[in-house]
Amino acid sequence: MRSALFSAENLEKESAQPGMRLQNSKMLKIELNGEAMARVGSMVAYQGQVQFQALGSGGLGKFLKQKLTGEGVPLMKLSGRGDVFLADFAKDVHIIDLEPGDALSINGSSVLAFDSTLQYDIKMVGGTGMAASGLFNCVFSGYGRIAITTKGTPVVLNVDAPTYVDPQAAVCWSASLQTGYHRAEQLGLGTLLGRTTGEAFTMSFAGQGFVVVQPSEEPPIQGSGGQQQQNGLLGGLLS
Repeated sequence: MRSALFSAENLEKESAQPGMRLQNSKMLKIELNGEAMARVGSMVAYQGQVQFQALGSGGLGKFLKQKLTGEGVPLMKLSGRGDVFLADFAKDVHIIDLEPGDALSINGSSVLAFDSTLQYDIKMVGGTGMAASGLFNCVFSGYGRIAITTKGTPVVLNVDAPTYVDPQAAVCWSASLQTGYHRAEQLGLGTLLGRTTGEAFTMSFAGQGFVVVQPSEEPPIQGSGGQQQQNGLLGGLLS
């Protein structure tokens, strides 16, 4: 049988070392030998002896999930030995290596998978009006790899001057940056922002670090009563 489909670039990529790597720009491969964490529903194929355990949501996690983040995005634990392939609606996949002392704040909707050796927490993004808007991010630290997704090819902005980003386009940033949250009219932008949310908000960043911005806006999650909420991993991470 002959076809360009069977060219080397489309064949499964093998490695002697366990862990996560890119199968291609849209798909992540985890050569599992132990445990890893991934977004529920992101598995597109697997080989070997792999168990999948969805993380439930109860107690405080359930309350915060309902009150602050709409439905959230729960996680699943992968365990065993084998190859697991993950993707999220053909978004671009990027792998980031965290070293001890690093801390990365990530929009929950951009998290695809991460090593179980990483520590994570849910923190409210600082700035005026955050209590009303409910914007929470996942802060990762420790040693290990994390795979994130972007809609299209992102730009990495070096924050060496006051920087402003649409909240739905901000993928991740240095956790050491100072953040703010402003209505567009405060910046003289009027109704030029907020095409997705209907609320003209923008985020500000200051300090030393970077911000990753995607060329698309993530749609907000509908919360109770139809109120639009910022998407995140709060429901799964606090379980």
